[in-house]
Amino acid sequence: MTTRVKHPYIIDVEASGFGPDSYPIEVGVAMEEGKRYCSLIHPERSWTHWCDDAERYHQIPRSSLLLHGKQAVIVAETLNLLLEGQTVYSDGWVVDKPWLIKLFNKARVPMEFTVSPLEMILREPQMEIWHEVKDQIERELMIERHRASNDALIIQKTYQRTLEMTEGVSL
Repeated sequence: MTTRVKHPYIIDVEASGFGPDSYPIEVGVAMEEGKRYCSLIHPERSWTHWCDDAERYHQIPRSSLLLHGKQAVIVAETLNLLLEGQTVYSDGWVVDKPWLIKLFNKARVPMEFTVSPLEMILREPQMEIWHEVKDQIERELMIERHRASNDALIIQKTYQRTLEMTEGVSL
């Protein structure tokens, strides 16, 4: 049985590509109501892989990272301050978790929170209506820029609405 979490913290990571040589370029978190964190990440010297297909998806040019990105250690320490002791959920855990590990390893900072797959708290009735509700949330929020914190907010609100809609539904 899944745990009923009413207001999960959601994390999303954008990356330089899709394979093992890729690295995190942006991290976003949706926390308690109205509180979000988002940061571009300045590429470390050894992080050179860049995929044009990934850039078309996230629409963040490498030049923006070089100009506006924060050092890995700053991003890792900020995430720890915001999320210490929390479990945060990801809808892309299989890729987000390794990118976060890469970020914290490069920063030489221990991760002080847990990252778990969103599926750990989703119930089957929620999954059945997920995509329809997510599309509705995206239309309502009218977010124009693809950013990690925006994605995290959409996922968080979709989770909450699907939970409300299915609370009386038994498995």
